[in-house]
Amino acid sequence: MLSALYICGRFLRALVQWPFAEAEVKNPRLIMTLLVKNEEEKLEANLQFHHAMGVDGFIITDNGSTDKTRDIIQHYCQKGWIVEVVNEPSTGYEQKRWVDRMISLARKRHKADWVINADADELWYAPSGSLKAELGKWRKRVVRCRVFSIYPEDGVPFYQWTRRISPVTNPADYDLSPYSIFNQQNFKVGHRTMGYLHISMGNHKVKMWPPTKGISDIVVFHYNIGNREQFVRKMVQGGRELEQHSGRHGGRHWRYFYQLYKEGRLEAEYDRVIGRNQFDRLVADGHIVEDRRIVDFFDNINLTAYE
Repeated sequence: MLSALYICGRFLRALVQWPFAEAEVKNPRLIMTLLVKNEEEKLEANLQFHHAMGVDGFIITDNGSTDKTRDIIQHYCQKGWIVEVVNEPSTGYEQKRWVDRMISLARKRHKADWVINADADELWYAPSGSLKAELGKWRKRVVRCRVFSIYPEDGVPFYQWTRRISPVTNPADYDLSPYSIFNQQNFKVGHRTMGYLHISMGNHKVKMWPPTKGISDIVVFHYNIGNREQFVRKMVQGGRELEQHSGRHGGRHWRYFYQLYKEGRLEAEYDRVIGRNQFDRLVADGHIVEDRRIVDFFDNINLTAYE
């Protein structure tokens, strides 16, 4: 947890920087932070997509991956895309502290003007094709970005899924889980390094001084649910880590699903999470719509496997 003295120091620095707060940075240095654990199915496509979108470098915290995630990280370190890796062996889920550490590295060591704190299952899309261009014309400290969940499809890589979710306001009518992919998604934020104080759990809010913000044209495509096996593995992993977390804030959906796992009901809940039994009705009612923006973008970049 960040100490009050540490935050006070950041606040004083932000006050000194205030006169320069709203200046445009025409060609900002953009760093993306990623906190990962066993993300071999998504990490490489994530890196290639965001590199093509203009990210200058990645800082990654690897929280004890045991799959091919470490091999992928090593490959992109050698390519120069990943500028720093933090190996975090802790089994407690201290996301805020770990992300804050990466933001500090981005500012101090890698001279970032802007930081995007992302997850491996998120693709941050700028209509212009350049996140740097969008942020370069932004005069405020924080960009708030809309988040769209993407419906899982079997048999194809996640970046080829083409069904975007429109939120359902009456989930009980469709027998949906209280934490289904049809829930309204919270905004995610990108922010300047100048004036940064601290980040929130989940990277949905950031404390800045001065606290100037606005809604950007950048949107986040969220591939938060995969197939049944992936879903169960992810929720059990997250639930176990949160049980060891020193705080009780954040991760409510993981706590909910982990309790179902303990009761032997998690696999059955998957169908309610994705609305499988109401799929045709959800399509007819406009809650599952086609969106090919990510697919079309990948069609125009050279996606190659590290092997």
